[in-house]
Amino acid sequence: MYWLPYNKTLKEFSRKLRNHSTPGEVLLWKQLRAGQMMGYTFNRQKPLDRYIVDFYCKPLNLVIEVDGSYHLEEAQKVKDKERQKILEEMSLSFLRFSEQQVQRDMPFVLRDIAHYITRYETSHPEVKKATRRYNREPWG
Repeated sequence: MYWLPYNKTLKEFSRKLRNHSTPGEVLLWKQLRAGQMMGYTFNRQKPLDRYIVDFYCKPLNLVIEVDGSYHLEEAQKVKDKERQKILEEMSLSFLRFSEQQVQRDMPFVLRDIAHYITRYETSHPEVKKATRRYNREPWG
């Protein structure tokens, strides 16, 4: 993987976002932090280029977004689509979940993330070798 641009001017704003997370973001973070998701480390509210993503896993080239109700507004949909397109051009993949999905069906969300990881590891076996694995499956 190549180097992704890091915008230092967003550092303070990303810290503020971490301190004012949505309930869904907090719930998902409890499942992703400290390598709990199949041994992978995630960052939250990570500046990438000129954007801040909810969750980012560098070894998996994965961005996870938790979309609140304002993401349903047409103007926000357009912004989200453009933002995602730009970041996907940097070889990043996206998983998007609604705030409601995360709050009401965490097992589904975790299974979806685990399926992405399994597929990614199949096509990138070097990644699996480089991470430590936990026996616990957080979605089961």
